[in-house]
Amino acid sequence: DVLPDDGDPDALRALVHALAEGAADPAEPLCAAHLHCPPLAVATAADLAASALNPSLDSWDQAPAASALEAVVARELAHETGLADALVTTGGTESNQLALLLAREAGGGSVRLVCGTGAHHSLARAAWLLGLPDPVVLPSPHGTLDPAALDAALTSLSGPLLVAATAGTTDAGLIDPLPEIAGLCTAHGARLHIDAAYGGGLLFSGRHREKLAGLEAAHTVTLDLHKLGWQPVAAGLLAVARPHELAALHQRADYLNAEDDTEAGLPDLLDRSLRTTRRPDILKIAVTLKTLGRSGLGALVDQVCARAGEFAALVREHPGFELYDRPAISTVLFRPADAGDDTVAAVRRRLLQEGRAVLGRARLDGRLWLKATLLNPHTRPDDLAHLLKLVEGSTPR
Repeated sequence: DVLPDDGDPDALRALVHALAEGAADPAEPLCAAHLHCPPLAVATAADLAASALNPSLDSWDQAPAASALEAVVARELAHETGLADALVTTGGTESNQLALLLAREAGGGSVRLVCGTGAHHSLARAAWLLGLPDPVVLPSPHGTLDPAALDAALTSLSGPLLVAATAGTTDAGLIDPLPEIAGLCTAHGARLHIDAAYGGGLLFSGRHREKLAGLEAAHTVTLDLHKLGWQPVAAGLLAVARPHELAALHQRADYLNAEDDTEAGLPDLLDRSLRTTRRPDILKIAVTLKTLGRSGLGALVDQVCARAGEFAALVREHPGFELYDRPAISTVLFRPADAGDDTVAAVRRRLLQEGRAVLGRARLDGRLWLKATLLNPHTRPDDLAHLLKLVEGSTPR
């Protein structure tokens, strides 16, 4: 009974236990299907504090400290990308939608999206929601946007154009050739958005940061720290190069940002989001950054990237498996050798239904692959060997 006549004091324990027993636990090394990370304990504790205090960041008088914290932390994270400021969002989908909205307004009310086949589905959906023309989708050989095809498209198309590149595709974790794309956008006068929802976490790593060269040339950048940032959902941001463009989001509501309050110096928060009520998601991010520092977060990034490299090596050396390619971040695509797509799909379902492992799936180069997205820093080499053995044992001979 969802709403009984009389309350049950044991409901919290019963429902939390039921949820936990029926959950895909991202802290389990064999749960590696999606960009779904095990959250850090300090981030989870900060998230609980935010829920208990329950401030809303739609007016300064509800959350003065949280508003100030958000402004400082968001700006600092934007500076990490080479941009000027950032808005806090619910994740990559909202960030991508905001990027298209800002591009539309900067383009005088219209813009045409140009992207590769590996671009996140939220970009095409955002174009539809915003009443924009159908996107121009370009070839992505081997999963990344082809600069030659982009050059030809930008040469032939007219009107305001927004090129969306990806730093960490959902299917394979691949990174588009950002410097080349940025150069083409500059040459053709096109606006550039980079969806770094997955790959943005590489900024914390001295070893892997160079993979994001070219990020600073973007007009907008999507970040998502509930991926390679180990935050509880939600922890997204949209970094912007030109903060004055945020004026397009401005609204006036007397009960939230009355003109006399603004003139008296109270901050106006309605140009910081498309949402009204907003929880202080910045708190858990700030606590994480302060607790771990650049070196601590960088070590976590390096760890999962190293595990992905090790798993790829295991696959490459095993005669019974085929590897798609060496991982660019922490995603490994593989499949049983000589297996058809139906077999690959059935193996994934069998492991899921038996509760033995949770793997993803991706279709690249016309073939179906098993996908292991390694976001758990505590995954050990023997966990990887066990995962491969489970897949081998579930594959029909």
